[in-house]
Order: sequence, then structure tokens, then C-alpha cells
Amino acid sequence: MSRVGKSIIKLPANVEVKADAEALTIKGPLGELKTPLYEGVGANVENGELVFTRKSEDQKTVALHGLVRSLAMNCVKGVTTGWEKNLEITGVGYRAQKRGKDLVMALGYSHEVVFPEPNGIKIEVADQLKIKVSGIDRQLVGQVAADIRSKRPPEPYKGKGIKYQNEYIRRKAGKTGKK
Repeated sequence: MSRVGKSIIKLPANVEVKADAEALTIKGPLGELKTPLYEGVGANVENGELVFTRKSEDQKTVALHGLVRSLAMNCVKGVTTGWEKNLEITGVGYRAQKRGKDLVMALGYSHEVVFPEPNGIKIEVADQLKIKVSGIDRQLVGQVAADIRSKRPPEPYKGKGIKYQNEYIRRKAGKTGKK
């Protein structure tokens, strides 16, 4: 049984929520996001709080109840403070820089890897080895960070590549010589 869906969301003073039959529209200081309302789940704004209700107790509706509440909470946090993912580059000669709206990375290939900045996402390079991906849509921020990481995932022998800031790379032992 979903207990997530039963918890209420306290809305900050600068956040406005509009609920219709199919979607929630959430406006805040950083922008506007929409999240779907599935069949069997309703939303009401009462006294600065967002409350979700379900029409039946079948398994699918209970699961969607918690999902809708989580998606709405992600939208509220996104339009107030935003989301961010930090990436680190490890490897001799590996580096990143911004050229206009493009992220240009040298990752050990014979060519530079160019990654265009999508709409709604801001990519910053603090120094040549740290990349910060930020935006209001949690799913989009995570997807862009995963796409950047996929250009050169970390390898297990020396740890070279692009990794998330708090990611741990399990290391393997290299070859051993013959006796």
C-alpha cells in the first residue's frame, strides 16, 4: 500500500499550482512544469498544501497515487530551487570546456567530442575536470548527465573516464606476469 501518496506537499509562497483532469501545472520563480494526473488519482490545493486522493483501492491506482505525488514533489522542488548533477573527468589529457552553447570534451579519442546544450538545461565547466548540469526538470537533468557520461564511461582498471561526483568505481587488478 502506498504511503507516499498520502503525504501532503506544502507549497512555498511563490509557487502556484493549477490542477485539471489530465495534468498539474506548477509555476515558480525558476519556470513552469507540467506533470500528468493519471486516471483514478485526483489533486486539490487546500490552504497552501497539495493533497492527492485516489478513487479506488486497486493495486494500479495505489501505485499511481504514490507516483503522481512523487512527480509533483519533483516539480515543486524544480521550480523553486532546481536540480543539478555534478560530473568529474579523470584521465591524463582528458578535459572539458564550453564553446558558446556547446560542451567540447577531449576524452582520448582522435577527435573532440561536442555535446550541444539542450533547451532547459545549463551546463557549466568549473575547471577543466568538473562539469555541472542543472535545470528545473529532474528527469531531463539526469538524462543529460547520463548522456555526457556515456561519451566515455569510467573503466575499471585505471578509472579513466567521466563519472558522477559521488560514484565509486570498483577497480580490477591488471594482468600479472608469468613466473
